[in-house]
Amino acid sequence: MFSLMSLIDPVRRRFLHAAAAGGALTLVGCSVTTLINQFTPSGRYRVTRDLRYGTAHRQQLDVCQPSVRASLVPVVVFFYGGNWDSGARADYLFAGAALAARGYLAVVPDYRLFPEVRFPDFLHDCAAAVRWTVDHAGEFGGDTARLYLMGHSAGAYNAAMLALDSEYLQAAGVEQRRISGLIGLAGPYDFRPLIGKVTREVFGYPDTPARTQPISFAAAGAPRSLLVTGSADDIVDPGNSRRLAARLREQGASVREIEYANLGHRALIGAVAAPLQRLAPVLDDISAFIGA
Repeated sequence: MFSLMSLIDPVRRRFLHAAAAGGALTLVGCSVTTLINQFTPSGRYRVTRDLRYGTAHRQQLDVCQPSVRASLVPVVVFFYGGNWDSGARADYLFAGAALAARGYLAVVPDYRLFPEVRFPDFLHDCAAAVRWTVDHAGEFGGDTARLYLMGHSAGAYNAAMLALDSEYLQAAGVEQRRISGLIGLAGPYDFRPLIGKVTREVFGYPDTPARTQPISFAAAGAPRSLLVTGSADDIVDPGNSRRLAARLREQGASVREIEYANLGHRALIGAVAAPLQRLAPVLDDISAFIGA
């Protein structure tokens, strides 16, 4: 399957074999993310942990920065997924490390989750993390004139809402025009009627307002967008990305849409990790978008 299979230890070989199957990669499980993090090379980034952007327990973030840089670098705020009721920034070190290894400053925040909060409270947390980034990224070598919002799954929803609906960033004291681009990986952007017990409770069912849907805010003034999904995603319908991309184009906004054949929901974010980048050129496409 991979030409280097014979050179890696049996545990890693089994791990990569399962990952290549797409749906077999379960990134929400701590044991798998721990394994990915263990195989993430450490020499190309530095991490600063447990920085506070608010007073609540989960209002903390980690910063991954390139070990070597010649000048200020683009900044990427990455929001992880987990159906708005699970997830932890420590599990996504691999994402921050991969971005830092490409020469970006990566900010990975936690945010409050259900049942502690519901829509839109977690969006205000995410906006506060962006405000912290605007205020402090320069201390880590980041160029906030090149500020990107990125997320996977529920995190892609969070990133899209901040990028498209100015309410949340404005409330945090950040002008929406500061956002250079949106990078959404397998995000739910147009998902009414709601399915799933947690999702219904988070967003209010059956009277879920249109303001909960990123597609409602697609407009000509939206930041450049990269919407990425996998054709084998059976958790978030790839149609979410197709519909948002189509709406943005209709409005005259700049959007690039990529759908990887036979790639599942969890394997899509897994392909960002150094040990799994052979699954799909996700990181290459993100780099091309930021560099455009």
